[in-house]
Amino acid sequence: MNSPAAASTGPSPRSSGAAWIVILAGVSAALHVGKLPPAIPALQAELGLTLVQAGFLLSLVQLATMALGIVAGLLADGIGLRRCVLIGLCVLVLAGAAGGFMHSATGLLVLRAVEGVGVLLVTVPAPSLVRRNVPPSQLTRMLGFWGAFMPFGTATALLLGPAVIPWGGWPGWWWLVSAFSLVMAIWVWRAVPADARASTGAPGGAGVPWPARLRSTVASVGPWLGALTFAVYSAQWLAVIGFLPSLYQQAGWGGARGAVLTAGVAGVNIIGNVLAGRLLARGVPAQRLLWAGFGAMALGAVLAFSDLTAGSAVLRYAGALLFSAIGGLIPGTLFGLAPRLAPGEHSIATTVGLMQQLSAVGQVGGPPLAAWLAGQVGGWQLTWAMTGACCVAGALLAALIGQRLRRS
Repeated sequence: MNSPAAASTGPSPRSSGAAWIVILAGVSAALHVGKLPPAIPALQAELGLTLVQAGFLLSLVQLATMALGIVAGLLADGIGLRRCVLIGLCVLVLAGAAGGFMHSATGLLVLRAVEGVGVLLVTVPAPSLVRRNVPPSQLTRMLGFWGAFMPFGTATALLLGPAVIPWGGWPGWWWLVSAFSLVMAIWVWRAVPADARASTGAPGGAGVPWPARLRSTVASVGPWLGALTFAVYSAQWLAVIGFLPSLYQQAGWGGARGAVLTAGVAGVNIIGNVLAGRLLARGVPAQRLLWAGFGAMALGAVLAFSDLTAGSAVLRYAGALLFSAIGGLIPGTLFGLAPRLAPGEHSIATTVGLMQQLSAVGQVGGPPLAAWLAGQVGGWQLTWAMTGACCVAGALLAALIGQRLRRS
């Protein structure tokens, strides 16, 4: 899938412009994840979904990542980073477009899982592709920007979805998101330098057999620490963000007002991601950034959901903003640490794949667990207990990451 103009087998010149295109490709993948929350009310009305079923539909796009994350990393390291991104974008285009024609829950669930494969193939190699296209002095900051791809895409989907769905229905919303992925596939093909070839002739330039890359990754402590930390972060973030549209609609904040409020909560996550890259570049210890992120998420969830703030909508919304904005330090830090947590240069994408895989485990389990807890207690007032447990686990993992980085 190489463009004719990019068929060089030598190392490609580094271009931050190409890196930004890769980040936008990640945003297009995030739109496929984030397109569902604003469509949940329409899908519930049309398909009769329960709250828990909606939770599984919300998280099912991560099923492929949960099962195949490290496999995608091995694939990306083997066939080439750019080639893997292009394949993923094509999968998203086809599965998303087909989803607009589905009017049964079963068919939509299957296609959401296929979309998960596309998301996986785009997002796993992307950090390494960004790394390949920027000077070393800009790497940490650009990885911080990469960490913002999911909140930016999610916020955009939450903002645009409620405007598009009344006009074209949820199928029209599906087709619009797929069209953007098609544009990004063409742009990546035309503007991102082709994968170099190793001396063996294998694309991707890894030059290391995949069994060796797999063994070195799964046998190393660093990738597992990063992956587990990502899991306890993503479980709570998607659980909170995913159900905010429904929660605000129940509170009488539906329509454009609810969309803007929810998009604001998702969008401020960008702040923490970008800030993490800058602070890491200035030498702030990663452990402190992770602790700050988990501490803010714990406090923000209490403010957003606890009965203590039941009488103050402003305070609750401020808590949700705190939860997401400072919580963004966590993914920004983890993506920035990926090259240091990987056992070697040859397995960075494989390490990111493992991180994405356990992140998906959290995303698949978090929303249904939050919905089940809300059903058991008759509301969302104990959601903070679930997120708080995740934050405690995350803080402990952050301490272990700090110890490992100091030893290395």
